[in-house]
Amino acid sequence: MPRDTLTREQIVKAAVGLLDADGLEGFNMRALGKWLGSAATAMYWHVGSKENLIALAGDEIWQEIALPDPDRTGWRAAAEQLATGLYAMLGRHPWLVQAFGAHLMHGPGKARYDECGLTVYETAGFTGALADQAAAAVFTYVLGNALGPAATASLTRKLSRDGGDAEEQLREVMARAHEAAAPFPRLRARLGVAATDYAAAPEHTFEFGLQAVLDGLEARLRA
Repeated sequence: MPRDTLTREQIVKAAVGLLDADGLEGFNMRALGKWLGSAATAMYWHVGSKENLIALAGDEIWQEIALPDPDRTGWRAAAEQLATGLYAMLGRHPWLVQAFGAHLMHGPGKARYDECGLTVYETAGFTGALADQAAAAVFTYVLGNALGPAATASLTRKLSRDGGDAEEQLREVMARAHEAAAPFPRLRARLGVAATDYAAAPEHTFEFGLQAVLDGLEARLRA
C-alpha cells in the first residue's frame, strides 16, 4: 500500500492487530509494513517512530472500554463496570501490560478513562487526593490481575520462537514446580487443580478481590 494511500488510523489499527498476534517483543516496523503491503518507511512518515506508534496503538484500545454513568447506576456499580471493562480489555490485548513498563503511554483514550474513574469516586464521596487514591487502588488491582495472563502469553510466544512445543515445555516446567511445592502441606493439597497451572488463579478470583477492594472503599466512606 503506497504511502499516499495509507492513513494514520489504518496504521494504528494494523499495529494493534500485529501486537495482539506477536506481542510487544515481536513487533517491528518491517513486519507491520509487510502486514499492510507497504514499505516500513511509509509507517515512519505517518507515525514518526516505533515508540510513538506503540503509544498510539496503546491509546487506541482504551476506547474499547464502555464508560458508565455513576449518576444513573450508582458509584459502586459504575466502579465495577469500569474495572471489569479494563480487565477485559487487558485480556484482549495483553501486550499493553508489558508496554506500561517499557514505554511512555499517554493519549486521549486513557485520559477519557481516567476522567471517568475520578468522576466515579468523586460521586461516591471521595474528595481531592482521596479520589485519586481510590481510583489508583482499583486500577492497580486490575493491572495486577492482568499480569498473569500477559506473562503466560509472552512466555508461550518466547518458547515457540525458541523452537519446540511450547505447551510441552510449560508442562515440564510445571512438573518441576510441583516437585518443589510437594514438601509444603498447603501447596501439596492444591497440586493438580486448575489454579496451579502457570500464572493461574482459582475461578472468580478477580471478582472476589474486586468486591473486597470496593468493600474497603465503602467502609472508608462510612467511617
